[in-house]
Amino acid sequence: MSNEVVISVQNLSKRYRIGAREKASNNFREALVDGFKAPIRNFSRLRKLTKFEDNMSTESPLPHPRSTGAPRSMPSSKRDDIIWALRDISFEVKEGEILGIIGRNGAGKSTLLKILSRITEPTSGDVRLFGRVATLLEVGTGFHPELTGRENIYLNGAILGMRKGEMDRKFDEIVDFAEIDKFLDTPVKRYSSGMYVRLAFAVAAHLDPEILLIDEVLAVGDSAFQRKCLGKMDGVAKEGRTVIFVSHNMGTIRSLCARSILLVDGTVAADSASHHVVDMYLSSFNAQNAPQGEVRWTEAEQAPGCDELRLRSIRLLTTTGEVKNTFDVEKPILIEITYQTYRPLYGMRIVIQLRTQEGEIAFASTDQCQRPDKSERGQYRSTVAIPGGLLNHIRYFLLVQIGIPGVRVLVRGQEYLVFTCVRQNSKSSYVSMTWPGVLAPDLDWSIEKLD
Repeated sequence: MSNEVVISVQNLSKRYRIGAREKASNNFREALVDGFKAPIRNFSRLRKLTKFEDNMSTESPLPHPRSTGAPRSMPSSKRDDIIWALRDISFEVKEGEILGIIGRNGAGKSTLLKILSRITEPTSGDVRLFGRVATLLEVGTGFHPELTGRENIYLNGAILGMRKGEMDRKFDEIVDFAEIDKFLDTPVKRYSSGMYVRLAFAVAAHLDPEILLIDEVLAVGDSAFQRKCLGKMDGVAKEGRTVIFVSHNMGTIRSLCARSILLVDGTVAADSASHHVVDMYLSSFNAQNAPQGEVRWTEAEQAPGCDELRLRSIRLLTTTGEVKNTFDVEKPILIEITYQTYRPLYGMRIVIQLRTQEGEIAFASTDQCQRPDKSERGQYRSTVAIPGGLLNHIRYFLLVQIGIPGVRVLVRGQEYLVFTCVRQNSKSSYVSMTWPGVLAPDLDWSIEKLD
């Protein structure tokens, strides 16, 4: 890793007005029109950037910076309909560095990546990027659904400024990594979410960007492909390229990122070595969630989700209906998820994961088999029971995600609650013992004497 700074964020802030929508291109034609309009719309910014480059030419060895932002103005609005997603944050990332970004839902992680990737503009502050940027954010973005996988590969290369000859040389490597050669000439709208992510990551990682921005979308893929992607990101960094990686998997953050930033309510709460930042995040998470064993959102607009569906509450219950955050490992644990749908949804499903403090997945489960094909508009409660005699005598984090496989994510995966399992009045010989592993199932054994 060199000492050259390739990402510089200074006094960055972003605010949203509740109920307002940012203008976005709805189809490929509009996207092309918007692209032709962009040079005219950004003419004044280009002039400012040219002046900046002239001033920097004798002060910095970094070539061709790209900048976005508005003149700095401190956030001061107190209106009830204004939400500050980011508040006056600053940091720098050096060439070849893998920077982790962690934080709870609503902390500002995705907003930061969208500003860095030019999807949205900041309200104030300044961002300077020195190099080509490839992004892998939400499933469903980045590719045009009507184009085939082959066509989208070349389209993304053209967007990054690569010539056709360069794309031809990279093409086979991208297809081999994505493992979608049988579906290469199929429109990507027919891809499953796993296929989409495999191709999207392969394109983003193999088109030689100097900067790679990756959100939590890797959680969609299978575990083998996730390991493959993590290895590729490590290789990309060793080649001198820079990676910003957003994840809720603390084990991955610890192993992949030497340095991490913790965002809390749109501000930088910590910027240090990953193990220190992860410990701070987990400690604050425990302190916030330990007393209740439930989380509720009284205001629907503030709840995790989208215009189609929003969470309303998540609770951890005993079989008698008591809300707790400490359970006897020999007794069942009920997970209750309440949510509101605002229009009929086809093919949606809820996925839960239990993870350890180190980020290891104990198990995952989905309600797909029990759910009807169509979920009508209304309020729902989904409940699942974890059987007694399964979990270990350790602390677990509950992650919840809701989406339509292969189409879109409705509620992004997030660790919402933490709970602890203990052994109480156990009849077994290992009372209060924590066994190796993330699970400690109480299995039925048969013993017989043989002559």
